[in-house]
Amino acid sequence: MARAVPIFRIFDYQKAVEFYVGWLEFKLDWEDKPAIAPVYLQVSFNGITIHLSEHYGDCSAGARIHIEDFAGLKEYHAQLINKNY
Repeated sequence: MARAVPIFRIFDYQKAVEFYVGWLEFKLDWEDKPAIAPVYLQVSFNGITIHLSEHYGDCSAGARIHIEDFAGLKEYHAQLINKNY
């Protein structure tokens, strides 16, 4: 079965890593971070995979993702709220 991986536009690498890895606790799986080109990376958490891109035109800012059957969602939400990001 094929799978779809959403791509979210980012504008600041450090802020994106702070948010997805630092606060949401995603794992940074890999990144393509050339010296003179936009960054492209993959993060994952609990079976969820997301690509993040600084490339112009890769996607629209403000996109959303719908995740079904997230085991432990209420506990995860409470954990995030307690971090007071």
